[in-house]
Amino acid sequence: MTPRRVSILGCTGSVGRSTVALLDAAPPGRFAVVALVAGRDAAALAEQALRLRPEIAVLADPEAGPALAERLAGSGIAWACGSEAVLDAAARSADWTMAAIVGAAGLRPTLAALRRGGTLALANKEALVCAGEVVLAAARQAGATLLPVDSEHNAIFQVLETRDPAAVEKIILTASGGPFRTASRETMARATPCEAVRHPVWSMGAKISVDSATMMNKGLELIEAARLFPVPESRIEVLVHPQSAVHGLVQYADGSLLAQLGSPDMRTPIAHALAWPDRMAVDVPRLDLAAMSRLEFFQPEPGRFPALRLARQALQAGQGATTILNAANEVGVGLFLQERLGFLDIAAVVEECLDALGAPLAGDLEAVLALDAEARREARRRATRRAT
Repeated sequence: MTPRRVSILGCTGSVGRSTVALLDAAPPGRFAVVALVAGRDAAALAEQALRLRPEIAVLADPEAGPALAERLAGSGIAWACGSEAVLDAAARSADWTMAAIVGAAGLRPTLAALRRGGTLALANKEALVCAGEVVLAAARQAGATLLPVDSEHNAIFQVLETRDPAAVEKIILTASGGPFRTASRETMARATPCEAVRHPVWSMGAKISVDSATMMNKGLELIEAARLFPVPESRIEVLVHPQSAVHGLVQYADGSLLAQLGSPDMRTPIAHALAWPDRMAVDVPRLDLAAMSRLEFFQPEPGRFPALRLARQALQAGQGATTILNAANEVGVGLFLQERLGFLDIAAVVEECLDALGAPLAGDLEAVLALDAEARREARRRATRRAT
């Protein structure tokens, strides 16, 4: 069997590390690694490269180049640094690419990978949120296959049996509720970054953990679902499910409700995408329904989590508004993690930016990037006012 040639964009993040673990455990000869791309962690990238033997290892941060060169000296593995090197690596010929660079920074590499065709496993939800029309058009033009890796979207992908929108009554995304599911607004107002990233179920990076705590993560996923699947926003629901055993559900017109269940381990959806259309054995904990004994579902509380409302409003307004939503949220989360903005102020800054900038057209990549930059400037101004 010819090895499947794979690249990982964002290999040292949480999704990237899980993907590397799957490749490590795969039978010899099943996969061949083309490129490993990371941000600035030279030590972690070098350690992965020496195990997986890619054609090239790339860091986005040029200043980390000497450290990477030293660690790979004598290995025969090519290396490079800088934003152009990242794009070149993403465009290398591969059968399957994991797009897991967090935030809008992953947009250009994701598009570079899509434009050369093949299969793209999308873990960077922000690409579809801030530039969904551009990303989907690039996939269509190149004949690329787009596979969702987020556990919720991967679950929907697995149980969506039809492409006929009339046959689907609704799609249901589940949310754990994060660390503040039952907290008061007063408690949330005092929340620290350490508390916000302490997710009760999933092990994730800092940014996505904060998004889960505000439920902006679910808002971004709602936007992503509307762009991935043939169902309008009005027929996409969110339910809080603390056990995180049911990852997504599809309600059909005949009354059938299909659900995908599994342990809260990102290796499962990644493995599904990595082996698709086949399946591969993965050593993850098996879900024990008898031991779990119950599955709970609740409607999210709009007053506690305004990010969901903001995401729906942005999706209804159009591409420009979702670009603004994503950019302002990234700025807000970044400042919160630096302890320069309050937890509740993240959503407040996003709302102010949406009100101030409206929903301008952003039909191509340059327009998206220009609007993204404008929204970031506006978010920083708004956040500074709140901090003073």
